[in-house]
Amino acid sequence: MIDILLCAVIAVYVVMISSFVFGFWKQPTIKQQHINPVVDFSVIIPFRNEALHLPALLNSITELKYPETKVSFWFIDDDSEDNSTEIIQQFSEQHPTISITVLQNNRVSNSPKKDAIRTAVREIKSNWIITTDADCMLPSNWLQLFNQEIFLKRPRMIAAPVTYTNTTSFFTYFQLLDFLSLQGATIGSYGLRIPFMCNGANLAYQKEAFLEVQGFAGNDTIASGDDVFLLEKFIKKWPNRVHFLKSKEAIISTFPVNSFQELIGQRVRWASKSANYNLIRGKLVGIIVMLMNVLFCLLPILLLFTAISWKLIIAMIFLKFIIDSILLFQTFQFTEQKFHFLHFTMSTILYPFFIVFVLFKSLFKSYTWKNRVFNT
Repeated sequence: MIDILLCAVIAVYVVMISSFVFGFWKQPTIKQQHINPVVDFSVIIPFRNEALHLPALLNSITELKYPETKVSFWFIDDDSEDNSTEIIQQFSEQHPTISITVLQNNRVSNSPKKDAIRTAVREIKSNWIITTDADCMLPSNWLQLFNQEIFLKRPRMIAAPVTYTNTTSFFTYFQLLDFLSLQGATIGSYGLRIPFMCNGANLAYQKEAFLEVQGFAGNDTIASGDDVFLLEKFIKKWPNRVHFLKSKEAIISTFPVNSFQELIGQRVRWASKSANYNLIRGKLVGIIVMLMNVLFCLLPILLLFTAISWKLIIAMIFLKFIIDSILLFQTFQFTEQKFHFLHFTMSTILYPFFIVFVLFKSLFKSYTWKNRVFNT
């Protein structure tokens, strides 16, 4: 019976990841064309205590190849306790041709980031919103590519890729592998035309569409999920007008966290929203991935206390390693990250135990993020 269960789980898992591999390949890579800048953008950037990372973000803003008259930047201060606001204001004074507005977050829900976006939406005038984070760096052709996608395809929402930078240590490389596995599955799902995920650090949508689906109404009690829950609303209303901008020149870079405690808090925050997904496809993917990883963690116990074949266990480990590696290698190649065999192998062994720990912590505990405590 256990043998049958193991075979069923690994078969379903391999088929699912294989489909993401195919979808990743099928999703077209976008090349920049000579399209005149016709779209006005409002870039919303919530921040809290980001004095360390803001200089890199602000410097990347100066490198953007897009008319300054057609883009505005809206920084939403979520009760920062450092000099983040002063850094932004000083930058604004030094670059008067760049439209920068700093607003105080109007907290009305359990989600600071959703409140920050709503605070900005009430003020902005352009119809296209892009959200990113204060610890990100923007590629120079970023807005040109969004402009091109909007001009040629008339979408309602555009998701785009994100990766990590500064990943030389094992701890940061572990985070990179975890993050890129999500990116690979995300891109693959768009290639299959069954999207279920996106990243709010690189996400664009129409203001009028945001208002039409009533923004974040219905999930205000969930601290995270400003991206995925909004994606689900857009997919429900406009299933064929939600796109993914698969372009190396559109990849936003951000930083891994610095401590294990921060990593757990971040991943629990991400995991805590999964139980509230509305799209069945998102829930199914989460269940299959979790079953596979739980079984992987139980393999030593099964081998010691059941009659399960060790050959089956080796086959299961091998198949999981191979199919995960293929999806990751695709994503590595796309994001142009360096491959470290030793870090990769160690991370592959540790990852199932890490993800199962995060799952159980998200079910029973609160978590801390940005010096605040949230209930899961």
